[in-house]
Amino acid sequence: MESNPHLLPKDIGWIEVITGCMFSGKTEELIRRLRRAEIAKQKVSIFKPKIDTRYSSDHLVSHSQTKIKSQMVSSPYEILELSKDSLVVGIDECQFFDLSLIDVCNTLANQGKRVICAGLDQDYRGIPFEPMPQLLAIAEYITKTLAICVVCGNPADKTQRKTTNSERVIVGADEIYEARCRKCFQPPIETNQSKKI
Repeated sequence: MESNPHLLPKDIGWIEVITGCMFSGKTEELIRRLRRAEIAKQKVSIFKPKIDTRYSSDHLVSHSQTKIKSQMVSSPYEILELSKDSLVVGIDECQFFDLSLIDVCNTLANQGKRVICAGLDQDYRGIPFEPMPQLLAIAEYITKTLAICVVCGNPADKTQRKTTNSERVIVGADEIYEARCRKCFQPPIETNQSKKI
């Protein structure tokens, strides 16, 4: 459910989280909400982690090539300074940030800002992907997006990695990942090395 600013008291901030697997439209939905805020003449600041350079260094870009101007940051704490004058703050690929993102989002919301976060809720093993579980716990509004399973066509909420690399974070798109449903998802065989991650 998307927040409706007309139904909420003024001078109150809140956190919205858009989550799901890869190719489920998270970034597209984030961009849609941010564009609507811009159309309403609200001051918007948009951020993504420096690690994500897949499509652009200065725009959020969805897999369908929808895009909006953004800034890259190394640390969530940079967002506090860079969004001082903004009413709406958008943050994409939240799973690539550390747990300090929770403190930053709470601080922004407590300052009366609308904070919209998007990110994967599970990694390629089907395990909750921090800091997303913590963001989901503190958010006022949560949207879970689903993709379509590439194997059977059912609703998909898992991200299948197509390589054997066991690093938790590998930035990529359809050359490395695909959406799968619960039935078709094949978690990797755990080794002692990957269990430590």
